[in-house]
Amino acid sequence: MLLKRYTGNLLLLILLFLLLAFFFLGDVFIPKALDFSAYPMLHSVLVVFLGLFLESIPFLFLGAIASSFIQLFVSEEIIQRMIPKRPLTAIFAAIASALIIPVCECAIIPVVRRLIVKGVPVHAGVVLLVTAPILNVIVFGSTYYAFQNNPSILYGRIILCVITAVIVGLFIYIFCSKDVVKEEKIELVHEHDHVTPGPSKWTSFIDHTSQEFFMVGRYFIIGALFASVFQVLMDRTILADIGQTPIQGTALMMGIAFVLSLCSSADAFVAASFSHTFLPGSILGFLVFGPMLDLKNVLIMLSCFKRRFVVTYVLLVFAVVFSLCLLAGVMISKGDI
Repeated sequence: MLLKRYTGNLLLLILLFLLLAFFFLGDVFIPKALDFSAYPMLHSVLVVFLGLFLESIPFLFLGAIASSFIQLFVSEEIIQRMIPKRPLTAIFAAIASALIIPVCECAIIPVVRRLIVKGVPVHAGVVLLVTAPILNVIVFGSTYYAFQNNPSILYGRIILCVITAVIVGLFIYIFCSKDVVKEEKIELVHEHDHVTPGPSKWTSFIDHTSQEFFMVGRYFIIGALFASVFQVLMDRTILADIGQTPIQGTALMMGIAFVLSLCSSADAFVAASFSHTFLPGSILGFLVFGPMLDLKNVLIMLSCFKRRFVVTYVLLVFAVVFSLCLLAGVMISKGDI
């Protein structure tokens, strides 16, 4: 266990030095070390990938720091006290509570399960599942940075997230059973206990940050590589035809977000790389649906909640986000957002 801890910290330190080298010396050494001029297609993939990687790494790192701090020092009891029992009030209280929930969207699932077991209403827990990965400062910053020339994407992402949370929360409250939690489950996600302030609290903080960063980072690297290859190899004519069709484009971008399973603190950079091909409504589909539902999260949900509830949640979130993104695309094209 100690070897694993120190190895993670050492890897984090090495990565930080490599990032500094990328930023200050990359234009000198990278072209010489990675000369793919004889392979123009591979060179194009590398250029796109490095652009996504270098832009997003600071936000991934900040997200890991924020997630570690919250996970270690903000208890579930604090969140539980913030959410009242009244249905409608609980929904808006849960939206406000999302601002202090762990940034990592896979970590929110076991947290919500524990809160429901402790007495938090199911519909309020669902609202946390929907909003926590999007309504935080790190995601605001990364989305603003990625779409500086198109602020409607930032506003649309926040507004659609809140509207989706209210609709899904009310539906779950009216139509779904309160018995949704599995009694026995297998943990498919890292869980860390809250630590008591003491001499080792900063050591635990560094350990958690390194684990969080590498766990999220590997998903992002796979997603960024997929996006780079997709953009370079995909027939531009076919992609342009699909991208300019609201229904097909939105469905495709939501599907890509589901498969890539990107961290919400850096997915905006991948989405921005598609912004010249897809309509704004489709881009919003990627940015809103991905943090709420992706491949790894569905597997984690199946380990925490009953299958019927998970299927209901997946279909409901897809239908609501898809409909809202089509509507938002029309409003953006008219200049209403």
